[in-house]
Amino acid sequence: MLNVDELIFLLDVDNTLLDNDRFSADLGDRLEQAFGPSERARYWAIFSRLREQLGFADYLASLQSFRTGLDDHPDLLEMSEFLLEYPFVARLFPRTLEAIAHVSTFGRAAILSDGDIVFQPRKIQRSGLWDAVEGRVMIYLHKERVLDHMQERYPANHYVMVDDKPNLLAAMKSILKSRLTTVFVRQGHYALAADANSVVPAPDMTVERIGDLVNHNLSDFQEQS
Repeated sequence: MLNVDELIFLLDVDNTLLDNDRFSADLGDRLEQAFGPSERARYWAIFSRLREQLGFADYLASLQSFRTGLDDHPDLLEMSEFLLEYPFVARLFPRTLEAIAHVSTFGRAAILSDGDIVFQPRKIQRSGLWDAVEGRVMIYLHKERVLDHMQERYPANHYVMVDDKPNLLAAMKSILKSRLTTVFVRQGHYALAADANSVVPAPDMTVERIGDLVNHNLSDFQEQS
């Protein structure tokens, strides 16, 4: 049996611990209210292009590019406040903090997220997640490609990865193999995609919502046969 100090829970953020789809919808509504539907569409086109170029979502860089032609618009400067002061704590999924507290009785919980180096930490701080994991936060461009860095920072005999993207879980499983238990949280648009159930290897465990973790025991997260 694993000792509690030999187990690390790695927790994704967007659509795993908090409803990032709802945030994106709120942002789109705010853009349309201030600038109209065509400008809303232009922002998301910029966002998509940058995401393809950078490999991660960059809301602030998208806003920087979006300002072209709008420098005199009275609502432009207010968009930065909307992003930086957004109440992410209100977007935590039900029982998220309870789930983190529960798995923390079995081992240490840490956030392992993709994202930029400014907005993603801000989101984690304002949501209360930073404090919930006692500052154990890792943010990379492609977390599945830097598992060596993760292991150096938080060495453990066994890891549990909780994420809404089954393809990412499969990629991590192919590297860490039996040292990783993968938990698929069926929340958000990635989790509900048509091909989510056909990924190989399949997740070791599937839960419908993050709060369901409180119903699981230590043995559920130990090394999978």
